[in-house]
Amino acid sequence: MNAQANTAPNPVAVLLHLEQRAQEARSTAELGFVMVNETWQLLRYRQGYVFVSDVLGKPSLSNVSSLAVLPEETPFTVWLKRLAQHLWTQPAVSAESTPATVLHLLRARDLPESFAEGWTEWMPMHLLCVPLPPRDHSRRGMLLLACDTAPDEHTQALLSRLGQTYAYCLAALTNKRPTFAARWQVWRQRPWRLLALGTAMALACLVPVRLSALAPAEIEAHNAMAIASPQDGVVHEFLVQPNQMVQKDQPLFSLDDTTLRNRRAVARQALEVARSEALLAAQKAFESAQSKGELAALNGQVQEKQAEVTWLDEMLERNVVRAPRDGIAIFGDTNDWIGKPVVTGERIIQLADPQDAGVLVWLPVANAINLDTGSEIRLFLHVAPLSPLTASLIQTSYQATLSPDNIPSYRIRGEFQGGTSQLARIGLKGTAKLYGESVPLIYYVMRRPLAALREWSGL
Repeated sequence: MNAQANTAPNPVAVLLHLEQRAQEARSTAELGFVMVNETWQLLRYRQGYVFVSDVLGKPSLSNVSSLAVLPEETPFTVWLKRLAQHLWTQPAVSAESTPATVLHLLRARDLPESFAEGWTEWMPMHLLCVPLPPRDHSRRGMLLLACDTAPDEHTQALLSRLGQTYAYCLAALTNKRPTFAARWQVWRQRPWRLLALGTAMALACLVPVRLSALAPAEIEAHNAMAIASPQDGVVHEFLVQPNQMVQKDQPLFSLDDTTLRNRRAVARQALEVARSEALLAAQKAFESAQSKGELAALNGQVQEKQAEVTWLDEMLERNVVRAPRDGIAIFGDTNDWIGKPVVTGERIIQLADPQDAGVLVWLPVANAINLDTGSEIRLFLHVAPLSPLTASLIQTSYQATLSPDNIPSYRIRGEFQGGTSQLARIGLKGTAKLYGESVPLIYYVMRRPLAALREWSGL
């Protein structure tokens, strides 16, 4: 019984137990604790260290055996990190040359002389290096075990198998893609790949593409007629609705005529008084020379009052504004105008021909490109974004003005091609894409960054 109690544990059972513990780890810190503390059940060592790859692909000290908190920057940790960096860059530990986990038993003589003094002071006779590369050949970590005696071949085989399990679990927990450094090592071993990649990128940069810019746009009438107020007054009534088709001489709106009607009534009374006085003077002219002299002046007053009445009659007729031609009456809500004072010449309605629809684009100054007459414009309406309309540029402004969104922009007009105008309704808005000249792809990509750099640097 005592002999059975003193029997050493089965190494294979210990290996299976350690693999189970590694697979149960839920974080890299927990896995690192298992690696540096529980691996001691398979191999007696003085101290263990785990290094894990950081975001830059360099080794970072993650766990130290028997320590819950990592030590601060002491002379030993500084020397240990230098040693890990040296081993990390060695081809023998590189993932490309050792896709499977291969142990490396190191001694002081296997390292450069710069590590000899530190090794004598802090390290035992042997240092076992266990690389932890996953199957994607990228370096994820490294386990260092400081041993007083070298492990036998059987123990090294078990540790190699355990290292593969540690590497697999570490890769599953970190779930990182191969670092740039690892990919660069693979590419560097195949120079023809770099040459092919550089050639493909150079050719891609020379591919000609058309400059383009996006800008807000709306459909408008090119030759719309402005219907303005014929005189000062107050809008009384609208006789049409917004966007209604009207005929020639059809009433559009009227102004309040209360003041004019009262003035005309007063003027008519004044005209009757003047006529009566002129008639009385004409009757007295046969008997009195003085009345005969006043008759000419009274007749002039009659003509003056008659002209005033005639003028007021004309102004009353102009109070009702009529359409000078057929078209669509374009204006806002009628409630915005009724009761509003207007002055002579103030635009109230636009009369547009539905067959004369075009596109108005407000191209911001920051997105401006060189455009020539006839350049292609594609209009994506908000009501039909999957059915773009095609137009050609006919006019562009040379000076920027404020757009309706208060953005310095160039006013650009285009006309629709073919039967496209029949599908466009005046007043619809959307986004226009303007096409310019063909340029290399590299210029197309770098145009805005270069403009921002010049604006920032002033060069």
